[in-house]
Amino acid sequence: MARNKRPQAADEKRAEIVAAARHLFIEDGYNSTSMSRLAKEAGVAPNTIYWYFGDKDDVLIAVLTSVMADVWPQYQDVASQPIAARLLWVVDQLTEMSRLVTTVHARVEHSPAIAEWHQNFHAITGSLFRFELQNAGVTTPTVDAEVMIGIFTIEGLLMHNQDEGQRQAICDALASRWSLA
Repeated sequence: MARNKRPQAADEKRAEIVAAARHLFIEDGYNSTSMSRLAKEAGVAPNTIYWYFGDKDDVLIAVLTSVMADVWPQYQDVASQPIAARLLWVVDQLTEMSRLVTTVHARVEHSPAIAEWHQNFHAITGSLFRFELQNAGVTTPTVDAEVMIGIFTIEGLLMHNQDEGQRQAICDALASRWSLA
């Protein structure tokens, strides 16, 4: 006989599914995680996931949003440090989620929702870079190119495994390029 489960709020159940997906996507990868496996990990029937999410990409977006919600408040702890230290901190945080970064780049061309999330991520990080660079006196004609150089450098560090010393040297070089070391 099936046991009765306690009633559970929809947002609580959704959060449990996202937590299970986050674990599986990071540990085993997006492509290796089937929806039925996710349901099992979350302790729900497979069709229950579709009450909360339209498809697997919607689950990925929820995971990415959860990761960002966890990481950005922690940024306040390093916000007063030199930009090279903050860049390295961001790289270190996102390196822990490297499978998610790879998945986003792989899914951008196949999923309008993932493409939109990725574009918004670039807009947010780009505005942070732009603010830093403008405050440091980088001229308006070159600031957009410098922002893209910064974003591409961070993405490159995430896509190519470097040791701590190499990551630090690259972040230092980037900051010194902007005279923000």
